[in-house]
Amino acid sequence: MNAASSSNTAPEGATPRGAPATGAPQPAGAGAPACQDVRRLADRPAYAAPPQPVIQPLPRHSPAVGGLVPFSTVDWPGQLAAVVFIAGCPWRCHYCHNTELQTRAARYDWHEVRAFLETRKGLLDAVVFSGGEPLSEPRLPSMIRDVRRMGYRVGLHTAGIYPLRLADVLRHLDWVGMDIKADAKGYDDITGRRDSQRPALACLTQLLSAGPDFECRITWHPDWLDEARLLALARELARRGVQRFAVQAARSAPGTPVGRALSAQAQAELRHSFQEFAYR
Repeated sequence: MNAASSSNTAPEGATPRGAPATGAPQPAGAGAPACQDVRRLADRPAYAAPPQPVIQPLPRHSPAVGGLVPFSTVDWPGQLAAVVFIAGCPWRCHYCHNTELQTRAARYDWHEVRAFLETRKGLLDAVVFSGGEPLSEPRLPSMIRDVRRMGYRVGLHTAGIYPLRLADVLRHLDWVGMDIKADAKGYDDITGRRDSQRPALACLTQLLSAGPDFECRITWHPDWLDEARLLALARELARRGVQRFAVQAARSAPGTPVGRALSAQAQAELRHSFQEFAYR
């Protein structure tokens, strides 16, 4: 499962690992309260219902749209966004709660999703492409162009698996949420793939050098990465120039309590290290 899905809103109403449910209050400083966004929707006239999963198989060349969240206040801090989930990811993170999005499959017709997004112009600020790993979709550049032509801002959740594909779309993005899986020692244990940190660092370098606004985040449990290693990783990210960092507490299942909380001392150091820090 890709980067981004560690914090995003899961498709079809499921709650993602390490994140509040869609429509939940945002962390302090993330933007207007969620209730204002909900009232904003309620004050507008009703539009077409969101598209439903297809019954008949789509052509093999169809974009692998695996899910759709009509609006979310948590997938891009400060923005009211629709979230388009791309199915397909080469990594197998052991804490993944969206395993149905690991395998490439077109469950929604992109033409129907695009038509639905047309009806939400003026209601939504942005469209976020998530997954799975959205950069696994060869047609993602044209999908991004489609939504930009509608006037939306565009966000991307990524694990940093495909540096060349990120470079191809970077100039068309307004914001990126990038998962940092672990430190160098623990990366491959999390992803289940060898040498997985290398492409992630290449993507981070792109974001730091010429990229849009972005946030780095990590899904964290002390059994995978103790606090000392987490803080060392955070200091390295800050040294590289990362300004926004979030720690997402791992949960055994969506909606369950946090098993092990990050200490107040560690949170204080992280707040001191970054321009913006969130503990979710």
